[in-house]
Amino acid sequence: QLQLVESGGGLVQAGDSLRLSCAASGRTFSSRAMGWFRQVPGKEREFAAWINWIGASTLYADSVKGRFTISRDNAKNTVYLQMNSLKPEDTAVYYCAAHNTLAPLSRLVGAYDVWGQGTQVTVSS
Repeated sequence: QLQLVESGGGLVQAGDSLRLSCAASGRTFSSRAMGWFRQVPGKEREFAAWINWIGASTLYADSVKGRFTISRDNAKNTVYLQMNSLKPEDTAVYYCAAHNTLAPLSRLVGAYDVWGQGTQVTVSS
């Protein structure tokens, strides 16, 4: 069974960079599209970025486009989120998730069936 563990969060200042990692265990990682989401207390979890199974295609939310880069290394069973030019509004718990292999590719939370525990990112102004 696929399991996901995020790391790399922390407290940074506006304009700084962070790289989040999501380590996967399980044989199906390399065949799944992967996504990064984020959530602040009291708000719904929102899509940030998506990458297809081989890393040839990516998709970003408008709020992070041009600042965040999603990538993956299937040999290491890891997906990354490089976050540059961070803003206070990027403060959230960040989650990686594995896309349901039977569902059409989507940025909706319901299309992802395996989630990590999340890592906190705090950006101070």
